[in-house]
Amino acid sequence: MRSWTDTLRFAFQPVVNLMTGGVAALEILARPEAGDVLAEARRDPGLDGRLAVAAFRAAVHKETLLPLHLNVFAGTLADLGGLAPLHDAVREAGRLPWEVTIDVAPPYTHVPQQALLEAVAALRDQGFRICADGVGDGDAPLRLLMDLAPELVKLDASLLARPAAVRAMRTLCDELGALLSVEGVETELQCAAARSAGAQLAQGDLFAPPARLPAADVYVPPRSPGAVPVSRSGPSVREFVRPAALLPATASAGQVRALLTGSPDVSGVLLVDRDGVPVRSVHRSRFLLSMSGRYGHALYADRPAAKLGDLPRTVGVDATAWEVLDVVAVGGRDRTSDDVAVVDAYGRCVGVVRLADLVRALAENRVEEAAGLNPLTRLPGSDAITGEVDRRIAEGRPFALSWLDVDHFKQVNDGAGFAAGDELIRTVGRVLQQAASGHTRVGHIGGDDFLVLTDPEGLDPLAAAVLDASWSAGGRSVTLSLATVLCVPGSVPDHRQAAACLAPLKKAAKALPGASWVVGRAGVPGHEVRRGSELAPTPTR
Repeated sequence: MRSWTDTLRFAFQPVVNLMTGGVAALEILARPEAGDVLAEARRDPGLDGRLAVAAFRAAVHKETLLPLHLNVFAGTLADLGGLAPLHDAVREAGRLPWEVTIDVAPPYTHVPQQALLEAVAALRDQGFRICADGVGDGDAPLRLLMDLAPELVKLDASLLARPAAVRAMRTLCDELGALLSVEGVETELQCAAARSAGAQLAQGDLFAPPARLPAADVYVPPRSPGAVPVSRSGPSVREFVRPAALLPATASAGQVRALLTGSPDVSGVLLVDRDGVPVRSVHRSRFLLSMSGRYGHALYADRPAAKLGDLPRTVGVDATAWEVLDVVAVGGRDRTSDDVAVVDAYGRCVGVVRLADLVRALAENRVEEAAGLNPLTRLPGSDAITGEVDRRIAEGRPFALSWLDVDHFKQVNDGAGFAAGDELIRTVGRVLQQAASGHTRVGHIGGDDFLVLTDPEGLDPLAAAVLDASWSAGGRSVTLSLATVLCVPGSVPDHRQAAACLAPLKKAAKALPGASWVVGRAGVPGHEVRRGSELAPTPTR
């Protein structure tokens, strides 16, 4: 009698890093040729557990060195209390548990939550990583998702039609320290939507469909200029993580050489202890030069590879790209091309970042910023400010958006000349920049108009800097008008609505004689006059 294993095959689908365009992992998908093994596995935890082991062994048979994703039903984990046979299979194959991510799949209804959490804790203790699969299109309670604290969350591509939901999930993932992935991406528009909503990973037929052989190449649409704004503190290192080539710390030089010669894309190997903590870093070029020298193979082949390695350079998963550059800058120049190991809170390696990826992204960001600078003040335009507004909205952070301009500026130009007017605009821009705190963005949107984005507590010193100063152009006294809208989380959906709330406040400020400052709150009628001849709050007209 034929068993379920006789009619079962497996396919591989790449999980793509949207920042680097590289393959971050492979998801292994069961493809039964007859019967409905997956439906049976949903009802039979023992069968589902054996499917996970079979999927892993299929990947080992294909000799892929990439991290792997294995699908397991939530009910299976709760019933079995873990996956001990899978852990044994991983060890027998010479792989490391932290190279395997368990995609916990719905349904969650009627699954004992405490038993599921205990099983996930057991898997983590063994070194496996956890992914919450089917979020947004399944039945995963939000509280359970928080308790699971997964390293990765996978959303269905259908949610891309609701970008606010995806951005909110990205904010939640940032709080959990998780990455966000989108499944089922089939079009370039969906890919662009995933990027703009903040997803770091994606998979789907657009990049590469599931195939019997792991895909060597994937298609990743080019990024649109300015599609994903980068914060001034630098992008997160999570966006650049590549799979790491890992070997045990006891590996011989011959084993490292076999891995490098069989995998030309691997730039280096990390030697890790039993807990997955990097202990030595082996650079491809330096290692192969040592091995290829006279008597090199005879001298080193059977010796520990650690003797030909260096102390690893490491950064935490919460580091920024700029912090990685600081790590690279320490030490000799001969190590600037070394991969930097990215480690989790336990010091375990979760991947590597390459200097070339970081430099390219940071350079592109600087070019985009430079292209948007106002030639008079060298301040960014409205796009930079509104992009930051949308980020703060997605992150659920309160903010204050202010508009500032020179009163009767046309008369200034007509009376004092355009050169005096230009000098006045440059001076106002300099004062705004000098008054800006670390979380303040100043933009010059044209003419005498400025936009300022800051935290609410930074408003008073900034307003004092520009409104308490004596301004003049060509001997003519000049005053400024300032309008501010305070936005608490949930008060505005995007920068367009924030700008719409600011418009009547600008009109009210301009209606006051002399230096003026009007403050309103998004979604709340009326405004407060903080500077100007009007002393009491008045309704907004």
